[in-house]
Amino acid sequence: MAAAEIIRDPICGMQVDPAKDTPRFEYRGRAFYFCCEGCRSRFAADPTAYLTATDPVSGESVDRASARFLAKHAGARFYFHSEDNHRRFEADPEAFADALAPAPPPGTRYICPMCPEVEAAEPSDCPICGMALEPETPSADTGPNPELADLRRRLLIAGPLAVLVLLLEMGGMLGLPWEAWIGRTAVRWLQAIFASPVVVWVAQPIFKRGWSSIATGNLNMWTLIAIGTGAAYVFSLVALLLPWLFPPSLRGAHGPPVYFEAAAVILTLVLVGQVMELAARERTGDALRALMNLAPKTACRLRDTETGEEGGEDDVPLDAVALGDLLRVRPGEAVPLDGSVIEGRSAIDESLITGEPVPIEKAPGDPVTGGTLNGRGSFVMQVERVGSDTTLARIIAMVAQAQRSRAPIQALADRVAGYFVPAVVGVAILAFLVWLAVGPDPALAYAVVAAVSVLIIACPCALGLATPMSIMVATGRGAQAGILVRDAEALEQFAAVDALVLDKTGTLTEGRPVLTDLVLEGPDADRDLGLAAALERASEHPLAQAVIEGARARGVPIPRVGEFEAMPGRGVIGAVGRHAVAVGNVALMTRLGFDPEPWRNRLTEIESDGKTVMLLAVDDRIRGLLAVADPIRPNAAETVQALQVAGVHIVMATGDSIRTAAAVARELGIADVRAEQSPEDKRDLVAALQARGMTVAMAGDGINDAPALAAAEVGIAMGGGADVALESAGITLAGSEPATLLRAKRLADATMRNIRQNLMFAFVYNAAGVPVAAGILYPIFGAMLSPMLAAVAMSLSSVSVITNALRLRRARI
Repeated sequence: MAAAEIIRDPICGMQVDPAKDTPRFEYRGRAFYFCCEGCRSRFAADPTAYLTATDPVSGESVDRASARFLAKHAGARFYFHSEDNHRRFEADPEAFADALAPAPPPGTRYICPMCPEVEAAEPSDCPICGMALEPETPSADTGPNPELADLRRRLLIAGPLAVLVLLLEMGGMLGLPWEAWIGRTAVRWLQAIFASPVVVWVAQPIFKRGWSSIATGNLNMWTLIAIGTGAAYVFSLVALLLPWLFPPSLRGAHGPPVYFEAAAVILTLVLVGQVMELAARERTGDALRALMNLAPKTACRLRDTETGEEGGEDDVPLDAVALGDLLRVRPGEAVPLDGSVIEGRSAIDESLITGEPVPIEKAPGDPVTGGTLNGRGSFVMQVERVGSDTTLARIIAMVAQAQRSRAPIQALADRVAGYFVPAVVGVAILAFLVWLAVGPDPALAYAVVAAVSVLIIACPCALGLATPMSIMVATGRGAQAGILVRDAEALEQFAAVDALVLDKTGTLTEGRPVLTDLVLEGPDADRDLGLAAALERASEHPLAQAVIEGARARGVPIPRVGEFEAMPGRGVIGAVGRHAVAVGNVALMTRLGFDPEPWRNRLTEIESDGKTVMLLAVDDRIRGLLAVADPIRPNAAETVQALQVAGVHIVMATGDSIRTAAAVARELGIADVRAEQSPEDKRDLVAALQARGMTVAMAGDGINDAPALAAAEVGIAMGGGADVALESAGITLAGSEPATLLRAKRLADATMRNIRQNLMFAFVYNAAGVPVAAGILYPIFGAMLSPMLAAVAMSLSSVSVITNALRLRRARI
């Protein structure tokens, strides 16, 4: 092999040495080499998919197996034709955003985020609402949205041009007398020059969707935007190039008025809204990607999988692991796949499944779940489920399905536009025909002015601002109160919620066990607590820290432990100084020869309060009880009561035991309790409530809550929760106080009232202005509403909407 030659695994990009015993595959007379059998198998299944890659800088084809230059970004690998291309990419990967998005896998289906019934085999626009179709399920390697990158580039061009047009039109008001400096004709021509690129090229996607809405008969906001701005631009262009077509009364000394600034500015504002919406929608796949990233990309596989003997270890891609393989899970690593422990023991954080913050001890024979986090121990596991059969994969599928099946709410503006759009278009056509038939000379000019005035005064600027302005102000107001809102849909849905499902641990409780009860006999109670804490300090049991912290809080010295032994499922025993100490359950005490019966009534009494009770034995007898519990958060009971008074049905769902759940619910005043709930159970609970006709919100903080958060009309994540819970939620409460739930409900109610008021203002202006623009007052006053006054009326409607939306800044929540 030549010194400069590089041979790579065409799957993972790793450099390999053919001189070593590496897997090999012949294809079309060429030998390919791989780091492991897993990569070889993937290549053999579809070689053509891994032969070449595209240089993201130059667009040239690069041979993957011999590429000299390779880079990783956002979970994907990129190959380069030259060192210069590699260096340019490394300096600024986002500059090549279009190339960063990996090609979707074969068979990908595309759906509309607003109309789930629309599916296509290739990317396109929705024939109903005009939105761009998106992949049905994002992958972990999904790159930037190419549509978002395109609109951002268009906005960078439209923004400065629209500002220039606006400055030229409003110069007199701003102390810039352009007409005195260069003349009115020059100003009008400059407006046309600056506005034309915005209308003709920058806004091309908007007009494309507008035309599609007309061609398919699905009239929507795009219809109004396209017709309104298009009419303003065409009217202005005709006024500039053919001013003699207009009647003298409208022509004036300098010709008919032009509205280039209206077309350019409105289209630019629409682009701003689209960029913001796409940026928000792009995050809807973050929950799935966060789930996908829970599982490690590689696993430590024992080479001798036949006998289980350690003959060496290899880190292999997760795809290369098969059923029955033996994997070593080292301290601090994530468990790669589902299986069972065959050697070693450790405590594993299983909040993925239970939602409980307490790690679970695992010994040989115990099951382990892929994606859960190993503690300080090390163990060997045997793989029992791979691919789509794993628990993590099933949770991912549930979240994806819930996101797809959630009925998307149509914004109130769209519902109004559903009636308003065809009505406005119809009035404009009718006005044109009436003026053309009975209008004075020149009838055509009067007909055009009437039709254009109707379209301009009905331009959906105010309708478009009605919802986003309220949402913008409301989200800022919410942020001040610790309420982080993802989108308008979450607020609208939360305002309509009549059922709220609350996770227990971390939502209604602190999520951190503490020592709550200490029942110790005799004058040596402090000494006995110190002995228990000393023994627990050597333990990795999740409840041990509560005992240790409890001893420290009481100022009890904690001695050193001598001998120590953990009894999985029972407790711990050991020697502390000259004392033999044991801490554990009834089964442990019975096994050690102690009689727990004298403590049975007290133990049962404490357990009925939902607490975990441990018996403490020192030397020759049981000395007392230690009880640990997860305390209820402050104001939780008051919040639950206030929500119930507001007409919201409260349901508590938890993975904890029935006894513990019942005790917490009793203290909070919650009648509807669902205990021992798995992620599937919580999702099914949400679906059952929805089937009863309820609008459901789900509040939680654990990974296990993600499917239910996605299935509910609105998901609410508590601030200290897992990343996946936060990404699955429409509303995130930055603080951990349950009272923030009530504040969020009040904010949602206030926001929806404000949006309805805004829509009323917008509609009243348009409803009153359209007949006037059509010429209904001409027989009385002998004058028509000029397009200029129509534009003023349109602007006034926008001002009223913005002013009303700003009132939300002072809303009391």
